[in-house]
Amino acid sequence: MAAKAQDFTAIFKDMAGAFPVDTKAMEEQFKNQTAMAEKMSAVAIDAAGKSAELSAKWTQDTLAKIEAMSKAKSEPADYAKAMTDFASASAESAAEHMSAFAEIAKKVQTQTMELVMAAGKDMSEDMTAAAKKAQAELTTAAKKATAAAK
Repeated sequence: MAAKAQDFTAIFKDMAGAFPVDTKAMEEQFKNQTAMAEKMSAVAIDAAGKSAELSAKWTQDTLAKIEAMSKAKSEPADYAKAMTDFASASAESAAEHMSAFAEIAKKVQTQTMELVMAAGKDMSEDMTAAAKKAQAELTTAAKKATAAAK
């Protein structure tokens, strides 16, 4: 005799129904994630633009100094002085530009931390709200089950 096979489809369907999925919460989470990604991208793009501007300015400054250094001089000692002036100005320029790059990086770090902290706060609030909702639903279900058992 062949035993009748149990229908697991109905069992899984019932189990899935017992754990309803809140699609609105999922949609809200997706919107939050995309908004966060947009803000983070804006920070990165802004920093990249400022870095590119700074690099271009540094290059232009360096080329102007090279142009001044490469002009013909009347005395051999003037060439040595031009090289010394160029090296000194380049070192000073490098320090200034590296400081400006550091400021850009610092601003990116600050903005990123602000975004992460805000996102953490929002997630904490969402988790608290979800926990309260789940607790209310479980309490209601428990009351119904208790009432049905009587």
